[in-house]
Amino acid sequence: MATKSAAASPEEAYSATPFVPERGGLSAVRKAAAGCRGCPLHEAATQTVFGEGNPHAGVLLIGEQPGDQEDRQGKPFVGPAGRVLNRALEEAGIDPDDTYITNAVKHFKFTYVPERGKRRIHKAPSLREMTACKPWLDAEVRLVDPDILVTLGATAGKALLGSSFRVTKQRGILLPYEERGECLVATIHPSAVLRADGDADREEVYAGLVSDLRIAARALG
Repeated sequence: MATKSAAASPEEAYSATPFVPERGGLSAVRKAAAGCRGCPLHEAATQTVFGEGNPHAGVLLIGEQPGDQEDRQGKPFVGPAGRVLNRALEEAGIDPDDTYITNAVKHFKFTYVPERGKRRIHKAPSLREMTACKPWLDAEVRLVDPDILVTLGATAGKALLGSSFRVTKQRGILLPYEERGECLVATIHPSAVLRADGDADREEVYAGLVSDLRIAARALG
């Protein structure tokens, strides 16, 4: 006799929606996110890395996912890319105290490369994983209610604008986002500055990041 199949686990459902509270502010959502099991990424990650910053920020910055240091410390952008971003924000005329920063995906996805021992190597999240985590990002955007959204890198742009998004073609201009009007600026991830070869290339990539952020600064008015 055939047995009744077991109900799909939260991980198999690939959706954070059941874990997002219907009421409460950022603190309630952050607390709930710590227990998210909306996709398999939580199994290997140290912890959920939720957004941080000014809860009433004018600028909401969105990266890809936590890195190794962010996963260990439980805070977004605490590594070298975060330091690059803070410097670029100040040069662009955006007060870091008027920002809230988060990631499209809240758990660190990584792999091990045998020749590098136990070092955890970043692995880009899939579209399915981004979609599973989107309810957390939607809650942050709704609760912070920023004037400007800034996506950092291709993954963040795709999480908000869809799989057809191309950062190389759509960066540095005001873009529409849902019913909020033209309030989104896309740019590169600050880690691209760190990956650039040589001082000249690094300066050029960094200057492009600052230039894009200035578009957001001017939109703030």
